[in-house]
Amino acid sequence: MTVTGAPRATVNDMSGLRVLVVGGTGYIGRHVVEALVARGHRVLCIARRRSGVGGQDDEQRVRERLRGAEVRFCDVTSRESLTAALAGTSLDAVVSCLATRSGGVRDAWRIERDANLAVLDVARAHGARHFQLLSAICVQRPKLAFQFAKLEFEAALKASGLSWSIIRPTAFFKSLAGQVERVRTGRPFLVFGDGQRTACKPIGEADLARFMAEVLVDEARHGQVLIVAGPGPAITPRQQAELLARALDVPLKLRAVPPWLMDVVVAVLSALGALVPALADKAEFARIGRYYATESMLVLDPETGTYRDELTPSYGTETLAAFYARVARDGVRGHELGDHAVGG
Repeated sequence: MTVTGAPRATVNDMSGLRVLVVGGTGYIGRHVVEALVARGHRVLCIARRRSGVGGQDDEQRVRERLRGAEVRFCDVTSRESLTAALAGTSLDAVVSCLATRSGGVRDAWRIERDANLAVLDVARAHGARHFQLLSAICVQRPKLAFQFAKLEFEAALKASGLSWSIIRPTAFFKSLAGQVERVRTGRPFLVFGDGQRTACKPIGEADLARFMAEVLVDEARHGQVLIVAGPGPAITPRQQAELLARALDVPLKLRAVPPWLMDVVVAVLSALGALVPALADKAEFARIGRYYATESMLVLDPETGTYRDELTPSYGTETLAAFYARVARDGVRGHELGDHAVGG
């Protein structure tokens, strides 16, 4: 299947757009590709020659995962490589699901900002008129390198002159799957403090992909930053533990990690990172852990500075309870966290 040479569509047509997807081999990206193909769009994916967690997927496996889309291989961080990969192709729209895998400082700026800027420039040169960005709700209160990098690109996109839409989802189900195996094997679910300090309204990957596909062709929602969450009320980590124990049919076991311990780890690694550059990313990983242990993934009320469940828009049908039931039955294959897994 090729996106080259077909008649151009308008951005608000319900099908037939020539859509470039970057980050399509990632957890959310694969579902976005599937949703766009199902709606009749002509999808072109840019991918690395080795993709997936730990680079385990070769070119053949990538093509199998992205069935229905055309796949071209290049270095997404290089304008020259992107230009060569898109030679002879005209585009209507871009969907970027690019995200740093590790959260390291240098990688965050290289992917979240610089790679997206390269895609923006090259895609515009190939006729793209709309750019949809998968961002994250956590940029509401930025403290981490990847959040500042996301915000810099968001600003560049808004100023680009293209039509744009920015999607800021809440927590993914994948991000709440890191403790499935430890709980399955009888170890306690880790919570910070009493497990009720934070809350989120996680959204399933298929629901998020459908939302993004809808927004792509809905001009009324272009030029907007859209927060999207899953169905139901916000859930605390303690409630997540209860749902997971119930799904696995094991006794509920909790182990509380004192929040001050995270502060100590961050302080020590930050001091060492200032002296030993190789440790800078370890300090950033510790800051990421502390951030998600202390900040809710809900809409931040600018007037009160508090996170608000009732202001966080729900979408979709799959609940976290249903997701846990699914991984209890089928395992976590396909939902591996890689660098972000919660250790034992």
